[in-house]
Amino acid sequence: MDRAEKKALVASLNRVFSETGVVVITRNHGLTVAQVTALRGKMRDAGAGYKVAKNKLARIALEGTPYTGISDMLVGPTALATSSDPVAAAKAAVDFAKTNEKLEIVGGAMGDTILDANGIKQLATLPSLDELRAKIIGLINAPATKVVQIVQAPAAQLARVMGAYAAKDAA
Repeated sequence: MDRAEKKALVASLNRVFSETGVVVITRNHGLTVAQVTALRGKMRDAGAGYKVAKNKLARIALEGTPYTGISDMLVGPTALATSSDPVAAAKAAVDFAKTNEKLEIVGGAMGDTILDANGIKQLATLPSLDELRAKIIGLINAPATKVVQIVQAPAAQLARVMGAYAAKDAA
């Protein structure tokens, strides 16, 4: 990798760190290419990204972003999972780590807040942004649905009474 490629990678990582909601640092001890590909697919499906970068270049890219505090965690064979949704990358990484012991969650950060491995695992248990939006829409729709049911109830009762009289007359 020549100097221009390194500068481009640092600029790209810096842009990702500036726009992301969470950074999860993982350590992979002997993951196969197929396993890394599966992990990248899970991350992509969750709306997250997974990047293996040289630690020194990642530390340089962290400068000037809210995530400068995680540079101490960049030791050994690490990779960075990022997402704009604060929960997506953590969920995907923790779910993959449950099924594969070769992937270790080191820690990460959510904005200025530095998280250890347990903090990332706790973050993964929270509902995602889409799940929270769905719950809010459900709560907003519930009163409207109940109003419609109450308004329709007298008409339904009247129809049942008429149906009962019609059945009585027919018998």
